[in-house]
Amino acid sequence: MSRLSGKDIAEIAKLLDESQFSSLDLKVGEFRLKIRRDGGWSGGDGDEDEAPPPRPAPRTATAPATPVASSGPSTNEIDVIAPLLGNFYSAPRPGEPPFVQLGDTVGPDTTIGIIEVMKLMNPIRAGVAGIVTALLAENGKAVEEGQALLRVKVRG
Repeated sequence: MSRLSGKDIAEIAKLLDESQFSSLDLKVGEFRLKIRRDGGWSGGDGDEDEAPPPRPAPRTATAPATPVASSGPSTNEIDVIAPLLGNFYSAPRPGEPPFVQLGDTVGPDTTIGIIEVMKLMNPIRAGVAGIVTALLAENGKAVEEGQALLRVKVRG
């Protein structure tokens, strides 16, 4: 079985980004790659037709911008979780302003950060519309799949 390199995966992600499709599920032997444009759920070892698992309970981490630890989302708040494990970056490049800050309004397609996995930069989208009420992941630090990155007070 041939293996996909990081370059191959980056090219696949680029092709997906340029296409009309929102996700890709590729299975080569034992290897399985799931990519979604919206930064939503990816992963799993089951059947291709399986539904995404329920969101894990939010984990909280304190970022420098929010020195007070949070106990979890309140009514009308949703934690945006990391869809994969890697290093989280809140800005496109070092020294540039962050994608989002406290009080910013986000939409489902708003990029809220980047998770780097094996030198591949994966944009993470909010997936929800509302106002950012907490920044829960620290820039440049490792995050786990399912870890809360930020909290959004949803509209309505």
